[in-house]
Amino acid sequence: MYVGTLSFDLLLGDVRSLKEKRSIVRPIVAELQRKYAVSVAETGGQDLHRRAEIGLAVVSGETGHLTDVLDRCERLVAGRPEVELLSVRRRLHSDEDD
Repeated sequence: MYVGTLSFDLLLGDVRSLKEKRSIVRPIVAELQRKYAVSVAETGGQDLHRRAEIGLAVVSGETGHLTDVLDRCERLVAGRPEVELLSVRRRLHSDEDD
């Protein structure tokens, strides 16, 4: 069993309230869940207007499939014009890790 995680650090555009921020972050989270069946949530920066952290996790029996899903998720977020992707942290774990 393999587990892959991504953590996105995002800079949002002209956002002046937490309500505006939610209107940008929620559709991204929902699209990732719907398209790729990953576990995803806003995991940091909840009290900041122009920054957001989104984390996601995928479980698979094959590393090839896991890498493919993570790559697709990263491209989806990077391609969103309303956010600037500042950084991405990727981690792969196996059940054989100590």
